[in-house]
Amino acid sequence: MVALGKTYAVLGGGGSFGLHCAKYLLDHADPYRVVAIGRDPPKPECFTLNVGKGDPRYEYRAFHVYYEQDLLLDYLDRTRAQIVINFAAQSEGAASWRHSWRYFETNAVALAKLAEELKKRDYLERFIHIGTSEVYGSVDRAATEDDPVRPSSPYAASKAAFDLHLISVHRFGGFPMNILRPCNVYGPGQQLQRLIPRAIVCGLTHRKLPLHGGGRAEKSYIHVRDLARAILMVADGGPMGTVYNVGTRETVAVRRVAELCAEALGIPFDQLCEVTGERFGQDYRSWIDSSAIYRDLRWQPEIGWDDGLGEMVAWGRRYLDDLRAIPLDFQMRG
Repeated sequence: MVALGKTYAVLGGGGSFGLHCAKYLLDHADPYRVVAIGRDPPKPECFTLNVGKGDPRYEYRAFHVYYEQDLLLDYLDRTRAQIVINFAAQSEGAASWRHSWRYFETNAVALAKLAEELKKRDYLERFIHIGTSEVYGSVDRAATEDDPVRPSSPYAASKAAFDLHLISVHRFGGFPMNILRPCNVYGPGQQLQRLIPRAIVCGLTHRKLPLHGGGRAEKSYIHVRDLARAILMVADGGPMGTVYNVGTRETVAVRRVAELCAEALGIPFDQLCEVTGERFGQDYRSWIDSSAIYRDLRWQPEIGWDDGLGEMVAWGRRYLDDLRAIPLDFQMRG
């Protein structure tokens, strides 16, 4: 049974995954309130997708999780959010070799301070942290939640650090938490440095998508609504303290993902892509075993490539005038 009338706070709520999670909660959780908290003022409509517009149950506020944590906590104390869902992160793994300390500043230090403060709040029922499958590094079989972490980048190391902290404060301090480690997630409104939205915008604007190392690396992908559904399932009845992988059963080569994007766009693969050098620190295979969340909650991905990429193309075409003016490369922010 879905819990009724709760207040949900979505940290990192200005990003596409946080926004889709907020929308899914509004549509399916029967919430009292959903508050999305991001680092910046709201982005243009091509990224916000008008999530929550006109819905009195929804509010967006801008607080920086590191530099304005006192203001963030004051706001959470006013809203008394029972469920806090954390997407907030510095999250570009390939860029984390430069200014790597910024990744630990946000992904480990700021969140450890936040968890310590939230543990004092009597209104908190559950803290759900969105981690990453990248903590397992390159693997030759599907990694389970019990496998050791072997991060291959400063980004993944910073995410693993907070995961391990959360596990310890739950085990020895009773902090009410869950960790979800999704594979690669995609969906409309995603930042353009990511493979799939970049491929869509490149295809629609007649630019070339750089295919690092020819796209030999293998990964798995889920649609953002499948992740949002997993989050609500865990919020509603997941065993406290459990870590869950959230992904598909099989991996797919990055080249094949680019081919699927070209097919969805109706253009030849060679028109979309150009092969470039291998990305430094690239995991040759990122693969997770998600049987635990299926066993406990019966979650499995439902949105296939045809529907998911169809949504991406429709999004790209609808907002093309705005998207063509937005830089495709990652830009570091504090």
